[in-house]
Amino acid sequence: MNNLLIAQSGGPTSAINATIAGAISCAFSSKKVDHVYGAINGIQGVFEEKFVDLKEKLESEKDFRMLCQTPSAALGSCRFKLGDLKKDKEQFETIIKIFRKHDIKYFIYTGGNDSMDTVDKLSAYCKENGIDDIVVVGAPKTIDNDLTEIDHCPGFGSAAKYIATTFAELERDCHVYDTKAVTIVEVMGRNAGWLTAASALARVAGGKGPDLIYLCEPVFSIPKFLEDIKKKMEDHPDIIVAVSEGIKDENGVYISEHVQAGAKDAFGHSIISGAGSVLENIVRKELGCKVRSVELNLMQRCGAHVASGTDIEESRMLGMKACQCALDGETGVMAIMTRVSNTPYEVTFGSVPVSKVANKEKKVPMEWIHENGNDVKQELIDYMLPLIQGEVSVMYENGIPKHFYLY
Repeated sequence: MNNLLIAQSGGPTSAINATIAGAISCAFSSKKVDHVYGAINGIQGVFEEKFVDLKEKLESEKDFRMLCQTPSAALGSCRFKLGDLKKDKEQFETIIKIFRKHDIKYFIYTGGNDSMDTVDKLSAYCKENGIDDIVVVGAPKTIDNDLTEIDHCPGFGSAAKYIATTFAELERDCHVYDTKAVTIVEVMGRNAGWLTAASALARVAGGKGPDLIYLCEPVFSIPKFLEDIKKKMEDHPDIIVAVSEGIKDENGVYISEHVQAGAKDAFGHSIISGAGSVLENIVRKELGCKVRSVELNLMQRCGAHVASGTDIEESRMLGMKACQCALDGETGVMAIMTRVSNTPYEVTFGSVPVSKVANKEKKVPMEWIHENGNDVKQELIDYMLPLIQGEVSVMYENGIPKHFYLY
């Protein structure tokens, strides 16, 4: 038998389930696939053989539509990094044994940079050991938009739409008072400032949006930050500031590490949330005005009620492309989108060797960031604007969006 296994990994998004919905629907309609399984909790679930038969879970077109509107990872996620191909050979041997036990010929892994590292290592192991009866394909996702070789990442458009909407609403709330006040909004983004840049899209519907925008690519200077606020206050008293959680000083130290230095996550990355609260205390001390910080945190990646229609549809199509790559025997690749034009907006779908993506990072080009380091240029807005277009028709139950559960 030739079965297909699909799994999700890394941080959830509002669009990752649309990607697996596309892959699953493609597999269901193919005569090359006998059964379609989902691994619960990513590659960790593969080791534990926590599989569900997706044919039993998805019975109608309505189920697929509901899965597409469901945020987070419907199959669960994990933060498990495969070891070295040579030193941890038993990990890869175990995975292959489990695949053969369940007649898994096709494996699709949906995730971001660390997930593509898994696809790269597993496909490399198969190649080095002459295993040609198992195909491994990556399907991209990440709200951070930092994967290389792809124009933009599934999940980013919906997160950008949520961020832009939130800033537009915050601007209206802050505008009602005639007293000096600073609202600092911390946006996700460790080393790439794409999400923070999306705050500028709050301006495209007529509002002023954030007064100052600080991405994590340029060096962040606290004295200059204070001077920027003072200057803006000469024009109006209520200031809204967007900052990436990953802003760093001239020594390359995260601003948030001033209060929690040394904290690490499961992959050894520094835990960096808290930049907004650090800046809040500095502004309060140095400027003496009313100040508050807001951390958007997880809401950025699970706000499916304002998902981008473009993002959801492209994510579904990328899932279908990933599945087709697998069925065509294209092992060790990641499905991608390439932008053909902005006006009209058009993309094409293809694939690249996943080795070109794994452990690499796409940052916001410096030429798209204002020379003063406190705003973005029109080129960046033009790049992002098509990605937030369109709304999703959300199914509700008792006034709350209805979600779909696979386990």
